[in-house]
Amino acid sequence: MTRILMVCLGNICRSPLAHGILESKLPKDTFYVDSAGTANYHVGDLPDQRSITVAQNHGIYISHQRGRQFKTSDFDTFDYIYVMDQSNYDNVTKLARNTNDIGKVKLILEVDDTVKNKRVPDPYYGEISDFEHVFTLLDLACSIISKTLTNKDL
Repeated sequence: MTRILMVCLGNICRSPLAHGILESKLPKDTFYVDSAGTANYHVGDLPDQRSITVAQNHGIYISHQRGRQFKTSDFDTFDYIYVMDQSNYDNVTKLARNTNDIGKVKLILEVDDTVKNKRVPDPYYGEISDFEHVFTLLDLACSIISKTLTNKDL
């Protein structure tokens, strides 16, 4: 089974959306998707209601997810770790034990050559339209990741 982890700061806005989007695009029998935050602000919390609403508007249900903090053992558990911005990348790679761990970590928007700014903006202090924008960015990136991973398994 291929295991993928989505990571943002608090694990209530961006990474739950990415988690739900990618999970909806991959077969559950061969892929496992999860999400985490680099900070411990929202451990055990539901995703932000605006993330839940935007996902639900697109037929994706994420209200079963709960926030958790990234831990070093995630390098052992996951094959791919996608982070939302450079700060998340720096925080995750600081916990890396070796180059193999670091090699698993990528900015999620790096998969999309058409996007110049590789940072998924944090919509937390924004409006519902900011969450929609994040959904759109992540949906495209997750489509690319899904196609890449399912072709790799053939």
